[in-house]
Amino acid sequence: MSDYARLERRLDQAVDRFERIEARLGAATDGAEIVKLGQEHAELKPLIDTIAAVRAARSEIADLETMLRETSDRDMRAMTEHEIEEVRARLPGLELAALLLLAPKDKDESASAVLEIRAGTGGEEAALFAGDLLRMYQRYASRRGWRFELEDISDTGIGGVKEAVASVTGKGVFGRLRFESGVHRVQRVPATEAGGRIHTSAATVAVLPQPEGDIDIVIDDKDLRIDTMRSSGAGGQHVNKTDSAVRITHLPTGIVVISQLKSQHQNRAQGMMMLKTKLYDREREMRDATRAAERKGQIGSGDRSERIRTYNFPQGRVTDHRINLTLYNLPEVIEGALDPILDALAAEDQAQKLAALESDE
Repeated sequence: MSDYARLERRLDQAVDRFERIEARLGAATDGAEIVKLGQEHAELKPLIDTIAAVRAARSEIADLETMLRETSDRDMRAMTEHEIEEVRARLPGLELAALLLLAPKDKDESASAVLEIRAGTGGEEAALFAGDLLRMYQRYASRRGWRFELEDISDTGIGGVKEAVASVTGKGVFGRLRFESGVHRVQRVPATEAGGRIHTSAATVAVLPQPEGDIDIVIDDKDLRIDTMRSSGAGGQHVNKTDSAVRITHLPTGIVVISQLKSQHQNRAQGMMMLKTKLYDREREMRDATRAAERKGQIGSGDRSERIRTYNFPQGRVTDHRINLTLYNLPEVIEGALDPILDALAAEDQAQKLAALESDE
């Protein structure tokens, strides 16, 4: 089957699905079904609009070619030929856009996320770098209009962070931040280094999806150990002085979550949400184990043990090792200007999905 025929078949299938959804929406009376159909309708609409643009461009070319055959006027022919070339130049971009929209999407792409940052090798300098990463993501979230809430933090008191957990809420958070999971490495002269030597330290980042709606995960009370404790930290108004922090341990898996920035009642509810998120992520990783093994080392693999990026302060550069992308705008990146990197990662991820789509034919 030719590339053109394969594309046409996929476009026809998408249009057919969209038309069936619209017909069902008009007849459905069940609220849950209407919501589900509405979501699928909204997801397909950009693709259907792009398909309409593709087919309108092809129809325009056919009409112009007919006009060209039927006219002998030299000026008219020149003008028509110019218009044909313009539309032909636009058509490949429209077809590529349709293909990208056809590529399979992670079902959690539009979800909010839990962001976990931990200092790695490098002692106090690693903790300082983890603090830099935490503030970088806070600034990026602000740029995107997302809500960024710290759920747990263990700091060093001088700007360093041993461990931090944050909830990032907004449309498409996980789809955007999922590329950040992995080991982030920094190369710079620590403020505490009198000799001016460059040190290499690291911090790990994990991004977990928060599924929309109720999570279909059953947690038995007998599988939980819930402890209350005094909030820890370097001090300040954000640290509670009473035993309001909550630590929840899921005994079958050994997963532990801590929430210590709100009242005990809120901490328990927040802790259960974080536990469900971690259990969901665990099931998600197990379910996708085969696919993850096949794509190991590729974009979106989510391998948190893999070194993904280096921040070199002396040279002012940032290098993402997965796509060999180097930018010399480190100060801007640390201030939250992550879009150029994330755009490049998303484009590479789409290219890999398209390649997989073609190989399945």
